[in-house]
Amino acid sequence: MIKLRNYALICMLAGPFFVRGQNTQIRGFVDVNSSYSKEGSTFSLGEQDLFITSSINDRISFLGETIFKYSATSSTLFAASVERMIINYNVYGNHNLIAGRIHTPINYWNDSYHHGRVFFPTIDRPLLFEKNVIPLHSTGFGIQGKDLGSLKFGYNLFIANGLGSTEILDDDKHKSFTASAYFKPMKNMRIGASWYNDLIAKGATVHGMKYSQRVKQNLASLSIANFGKKLEFLAETTVGFDDVDSVGTKTTVATYVYAGYRIKDKFIPYVRYDDIQYHGEGHSMMNNSSKMVVGVRYQINYLAVLKLEYQDIRTKGSADINKIIAQIAVGF
Repeated sequence: MIKLRNYALICMLAGPFFVRGQNTQIRGFVDVNSSYSKEGSTFSLGEQDLFITSSINDRISFLGETIFKYSATSSTLFAASVERMIINYNVYGNHNLIAGRIHTPINYWNDSYHHGRVFFPTIDRPLLFEKNVIPLHSTGFGIQGKDLGSLKFGYNLFIANGLGSTEILDDDKHKSFTASAYFKPMKNMRIGASWYNDLIAKGATVHGMKYSQRVKQNLASLSIANFGKKLEFLAETTVGFDDVDSVGTKTTVATYVYAGYRIKDKFIPYVRYDDIQYHGEGHSMMNNSSKMVVGVRYQINYLAVLKLEYQDIRTKGSADINKIIAQIAVGF
């Protein structure tokens, strides 16, 4: 048993480390949903998000985000997923070197909204996420700048393991490359563009599909966002150019438009329309899809939100899906 004076000495020596630990913050987010369709009604758990940030010193910081969610393949029915694990080194001013697993900065939504549904303007992500049009995560190394100059210019340059690779091993010599930039011409508005280049190796498995041919992929994205005190507007388009060995280049065009209007500070009625068009049967082998969302968001405060939506989803060759979804999302 440690004597009292020895314990006091240990606390005194370890004090500076404990003080530094006060710069570590742990936050969390969770959501619960309920839906109704002609098949019936159901309740469902969303994601429990553990969000950690820590300042190691004046230049080095860490960000970690781990998700716990239902998984039918897990023996415990719940699985953990490390979504982001980023070491950040501040080079000068607002210029930073970053290393680890990030959300690919390919469009506004993926760069701004992560897993805390309390911050989403709608219940779900746009359809282009569900259809895997864009790479959600990248593991590698890059440089970024934020809010530079009078136009609040920002940029990201990131080299990473490509699609079909893992967080610990690349499946070919080719690396993915993401270049993005944005500026803010006025308060609450952001206009951005990005380019993503990758090579999917023959035999690689991406989103559960094994590729029988090599695919060279390029993605170009444009976005404009304006979230003012009253009007909310967000529109993004991603065009994919997939060069398949046997059939040449095929394109995919994915677009969504969101608009909302704040009433009396707390109520925000909104609409969102998604559209994905596949031009030719390339590696994706998908059917054209669209989604119409009409809903209302009630913002209790910045860490507690209620949402109610009607969704109409249409996919070529499949029956239409119509449902009503309610969600409560909180941060803690």
